[in-house]
Amino acid sequence: MPRAFLVVMDSVGIGGAPDAARFFNGDLPDLGANTLAHIAQACATGQAEEGRSGPLTLPNLERLGLGAAARLASSVPLPGFTAEPTALYGCAAELSPGKDTPSGHWELAGLPVPWDWHYFPDATPAFPTDLSAFVAETAGTDGILGDCHASGTQIIDALGEEHIRTGKPICYTSADSVFQIAAHEEAFGLDRLLELCETIAPRLHRMKVGRVIARPFVGKPEDGFARTSNRKDFAINPPAPVLTNWVQEAGGKVHAIGKIGDIFSMQGIDTLVKGTDAQLMQHLVEHVETAEDGSLTFANFVEFDSLYGHRRDISGYARALEWFDAQLGGVLAKLRPGDMLVLTADHGNDPSWPGTDHTREQVPVLVAGRGQGALGQLRFADVAASVADHLAVPSQGPGRSFL
Repeated sequence: MPRAFLVVMDSVGIGGAPDAARFFNGDLPDLGANTLAHIAQACATGQAEEGRSGPLTLPNLERLGLGAAARLASSVPLPGFTAEPTALYGCAAELSPGKDTPSGHWELAGLPVPWDWHYFPDATPAFPTDLSAFVAETAGTDGILGDCHASGTQIIDALGEEHIRTGKPICYTSADSVFQIAAHEEAFGLDRLLELCETIAPRLHRMKVGRVIARPFVGKPEDGFARTSNRKDFAINPPAPVLTNWVQEAGGKVHAIGKIGDIFSMQGIDTLVKGTDAQLMQHLVEHVETAEDGSLTFANFVEFDSLYGHRRDISGYARALEWFDAQLGGVLAKLRPGDMLVLTADHGNDPSWPGTDHTREQVPVLVAGRGQGALGQLRFADVAASVADHLAVPSQGPGRSFL
């Protein structure tokens, strides 16, 4: 029986979104943003030399059709990607009115977001007074800290000492539809932080805020603070069945790797593993070796986005891409006859672009195990329909199979 592996390279966009002019980083529209091409251009001109050197080299992704997919999406020059594809390849545009993680993943799983997300204004205070009071009351404190748009690492550096001294949770947001709470794992308590986020999440979800995110950290003021891997997202539930549900309903197992469990609130998911991208890659290899016939393995590799895209680190993003490509060779070598591996992304995050937000872009769709050739222009939801088709599972979404 067939198996399917759906791997999201978080934020690896390839430009050319037809509605990019409607999405912004500050006052600048995303028109012209192109994560992959601008990284490749920087590498080719010697502007991405920190921890690596020379042109961007992604032989496995290139053979799967990454360069060809990028040329379908955009005319922005992509230096060095000239290999003839050996797999199916295309580019996909998003319908959902967002350029964030839930929007991209839901639609890849067959469900375009049916509403506009709520975003908090880039002002201080950022949150309504009654919401801040509710969070403080739930936390058992006489107020909150932060109440603004902020970088997660910067705000704990700025407010960590005051947080430990006062006990007040650090609350902040970003250009995404999120409400984030940072708290010290020992001084505030990890369990207390998770309970706080879980308790306030329903109120935020009624406002159509996509995620409440617990951001625990450790450290001391004199030594510095660091976030831990105990992050937990409390995401709004998809309002209709998605690919994971379709597979389960048909009797197949669904294995989640990385953020997938949080994004879908564990809906339609049998097993979940988390960790760093390096750990997740090992889990992916293990799943390719052991996953059951008829199963779906759904993985997200987030560090392209979280460590390099938002921080506008071109060299770091290039290093991450080259590392991922090198590891991908081992995954491809372990695929069995009848397997399908789909590599795609959920949005862009051009590290050369002004601002710190995601960028509205098309994404690559690279398919190993189902022949070769151009798929042309796709929609995100076509990915779910095609995975369902491969697994002989009824599709319940608007997408069309490209198989």
